[in-house]
Formats: sequence, C-alpha cells, structure tokens
Amino acid sequence: MLKKILKVVGIILGVLVLLVAGFYTKVYFSVKERMNKVYAVTPQEITVDATDSVLIATGQRYVRSKGCKDCHGDDLGGKVFIDDPALGLLIARNLTKGEGGLPDDYDTRDWVLALKHGIRRDGKPLLFMPSHEYAQLTEWDMKALIAYCSQLPKIDRELPQSDVGPLGKILTDLGKLPLLPAEMIDHNKTLVKEIKAEATAAYGKYLATACQGCHRENMKGGEPVAPGFPPVADISASGNPGKWTAEQFMETLRTGKTPEGKTLKQEEMPWSMTKAYTDVELRALHLYLNTL
Repeated sequence: MLKKILKVVGIILGVLVLLVAGFYTKVYFSVKERMNKVYAVTPQEITVDATDSVLIATGQRYVRSKGCKDCHGDDLGGKVFIDDPALGLLIARNLTKGEGGLPDDYDTRDWVLALKHGIRRDGKPLLFMPSHEYAQLTEWDMKALIAYCSQLPKIDRELPQSDVGPLGKILTDLGKLPLLPAEMIDHNKTLVKEIKAEATAAYGKYLATACQGCHRENMKGGEPVAPGFPPVADISASGNPGKWTAEQFMETLRTGKTPEGKTLKQEEMPWSMTKAYTDVELRALHLYLNTL
C-alpha cells in the first residue's frame, strides 16, 4: 500500500515539475524575444543648444527631480541598482563618455531614442528605463535634460551587462515588472512644445507622470512595485496627502518626514528627488493630487 502511495505522489510531483518547467520555458523564450525586438522608429527631430546656460541649468536640476541620479548615481556614471539572485542584475549605465560609458558619437538623436522611445540606437529596448514617463516630457524639458547630459564630465566606470533573473522574467511575463517600457509608449506621438510652469492642477498633472511608475496612473497606489517592497501608498485626495496643507506636503517631499511623524525610507519614496522641485512645482502637484 505504501509503495502505491509513494508511486502516486511521485507521479504527481513529476507532473508538477514538468508543468513548472514548461511554464518557465515559455516565459524564458517569450521574454527573450521581447528583449530582442527591434523597433522601427523614426525619432522626432529636435535641436538642442548645448551652450544655452539656462537650458543646462534646468537640465542639471531635472536630473535630480526626474530621478536620473537615483538609478545612475550622483555623478551619472552608472551603478548597480538591483542585484538579486531571483530578480537579476540590473545596471543603470554610465551616461558620460568616459570608459564604460556612451560612445563619442552619441548625439541628440540617440538621447531622443532613449528618453522618448526607450530604445537603443540598434532599435532594441532599454531595460527598466522609465522612458514611458520621459516620453511625456515637453520638448523644452527634454532639451534641457539632453543639454545637461551632453556635457557631463567623463567618468571612467565599466559595469557588467544587465542579466534578468528567473523571477524577473516571470514578473515581466505576468505584467508585474515594467522591464520593457518601450512596449508602453506611443512611438508616433510628438512632444508638446512647452507647458507653462505655474501653480495649477494642469501643471501638476504634467509633473505627476514621474509618480505613475509607483503610485499608478490614478495615484492610489496598490501592490508593491517589486518583491520585498511594501504596498504603494495612496497619494490621491483619499490618502494621507489629501489631508495635508500645501505647506505640509512641501515639507514632506523635501525632508522625508510626514505630518503624522513617519520617516519615509529613501528606497521606498525617493524624496531626495522631490526635494529638488521648486515651490511652484510642489504646489501644482499638491493641487493636482487633490483633484483625484
């Protein structure tokens, strides 16, 4: 009798192993195919004056307020931002033209491909680069980023290639990890020229695109952005920020401390990014979030 039970259990386990192996094989080849897809994109032509001091100064602030430094490092020389056996090794590359960085002939067209389309010059998608957010920038703001990044001092830093782990592939296949933002972009959409920077909900809506990656489009948060992270907070009018005054909201996003006395962890809420926002930007964002 025991032998029969063990035989049945063995058969069940064998079937389960085959099912899991079959599922992962499907996931592996599906994600690999998506990672190697070549996008036929004609990037929008924009002209960037890399000597414009106002443009460069704005871009310098944007690399902080748009989150570039959170992944690519304070010197934008690149770094490892995820190193997990299950999720994989994800690298934010060296954005300078030093050793291990961008090629010497990397130009405005390449920057537009990366920022607006989420692809490399060979047409293949960038990994985990939030281009679906940058694609919503105005033309002027994108010019500012390009102008500043185009004149970065060279940093010699060679990093390994990104390598997506088993869990990373599975989460990508299930639509739970935004590994390939190029898939989320309307590549035919042209950039809006400029949006007036003023303390209005309309301007706040434009700025809030930088919040969507974690807090979702409705700003109501939800499930964790990745395994090991806490649930994402509701920052709409129905969440705690909806109870804060504009001054409390601004103080929170500049110090990482909420009116309720909670200290926000940098890795969960990058307030080092939002503290670079101007008063006008924070007031506009507060106004917009309170419309939701």
